[in-house]
This record gives sequence, structure tokens and C-alpha cells, in this order.
Amino acid sequence: MSRKELASYIDHAVLKPQFSEEELRKEIQCGIDHECYSVCVNPGDIALAKEMCQGTTTKVCAVMDFPFGKSTTQSKVEQARNICEQGVVEVDMVANYGWIRDGKFDLVEEEVRQVALCTHRYQTGLKVILETDALTEEEVAKATVACAKAGADFVKTSTGFYTGGENHGATVEIIRVMMDASEGKIQVKGSGGVRTQEHFFELIDMGIDRIGLGSTSTPKVLDHTK
Repeated sequence: MSRKELASYIDHAVLKPQFSEEELRKEIQCGIDHECYSVCVNPGDIALAKEMCQGTTTKVCAVMDFPFGKSTTQSKVEQARNICEQGVVEVDMVANYGWIRDGKFDLVEEEVRQVALCTHRYQTGLKVILETDALTEEEVAKATVACAKAGADFVKTSTGFYTGGENHGATVEIIRVMMDASEGKIQVKGSGGVRTQEHFFELIDMGIDRIGLGSTSTPKVLDHTK
């Protein structure tokens, strides 16, 4: 693959809440300069990201109910509507992974369905973050199925901000679980822990659909490719 083709897999994450405007501009520009598929920002930074990405090939996506996923379903739908009205290409929503741990997959499915119905009215894609480091492989597989049945476009591994244990993120093992459970009915995005070119290429070779990279990792995986 060419460098440009590899960059088309990347959602370049610019999500640290402490970033100043100067830092935001620097990190968003990094995603643009590397021709990433998108820059992924917090809702309050959408306007800045859109301004900077205008006239480039890089799109804007935004996280929602991030990083905990514990708002009510009604609140999540309203957040999704507000974000979509700002013209982003995709929304990355955090699932209520407490429900997943409790086996309440019917509630997970219904919540995702309601948010997906909202985003799709705006022709905006929906990715659902499962926070896989908090879950067993069985829970991840069942949640993937629920999200597919609910009409989400992607399932995603992690927020990168999990504080309840170790952060492994997009391991080969958990991506395989998600891809097997998806049965081709929903796309898979790996995020968290992808910091080397070797890991990046390994996920692409597996057939992953998108990869979320932190602002320091994008140059590492792309700068030595042609």
C-alpha cells in the first residue's frame, strides 16, 4: 500500500481535554498533513477542526458521551443530534459498558439503535466504543453482535482513557474476537495501544476497517512509508 492508502485507515485522535487552542491546532494540522481519513475531536472542538480541514481530504469526526458512556439514552440521542448538525462525518459513541458487564445486551442494542437512527438521518456514521479492556472476550463478542443488530456502522475497542485497569487497546486477540463476531455485518475499528508500524500493519493485514491513533503515533506509523 502507498502512504496515502495507509493514511486512509487512520482516525487521528485529538482528544486530550487539557489541550490549549495552540496545541489543538498543532495536533489537528498533524492529521491533515499526514492525509488521515479524519481528525477525531471533542464536540467543543468541532468548529475549529472543520475550519482547519476545509479544502483538505481530511474529514472531521467527534466523540460522544466520552469517555464514560453513562448518560441516559435520551441524552445520548440529543448529543448525537447536536453533533450531527455541526456536519461531522462520523460520531464515536461510548457504549454503556456497565450494561455489557451485566449482560443487558437488549438495553445496549436499543440504545445504539436509537442513536444510530438519529445519526443516519444526517448521513453520519456511528461507531460504538465498547471499552474492551473492561470486558471479557465473550462480552465483547456479544456486544459486537448487539451493535450490528442495532444498525451501528462500526464497533471500536477503546477510548484510550480507561482508568479501571490496564490499557491494552487494540490487541490482535481482541480485534480477532470482534471481527469473528461481526460476521461482516459491522465494521471494526481498533484504537488504543497502536504505537508501532509493526502493530499498525498487523491490524491492516487482519482486515481491520479503521484504526484510531493518538497524535504522537500517526507520524511513527507513516513517516517511513512511501
